[in-house]
Amino acid sequence: MKSADTEFVGGPLDGRILPIPLGPMYGVPKTYKVPVPAHGENPARTLVYVRSKQVRGARWYWRYEYDEAASARASG
Repeated sequence: MKSADTEFVGGPLDGRILPIPLGPMYGVPKTYKVPVPAHGENPARTLVYVRSKQVRGARWYWRYEYDEAASARASG
């Protein structure tokens, strides 16, 4: 399965570049959900990142930006 190294901006994954599996049309998904298990007194939650198109000169690429509101809804 092909993957693309994708940058994460904001939230707990800020600054990380992770390999994201590509879909059937060789694009990254519109949203990326990261389940975080409960640890100690912290309850389990889900981090939601939304795809964002970035332009550098004549080239463009996808990156994920943290969506705090969607993360709060997904975590319950």
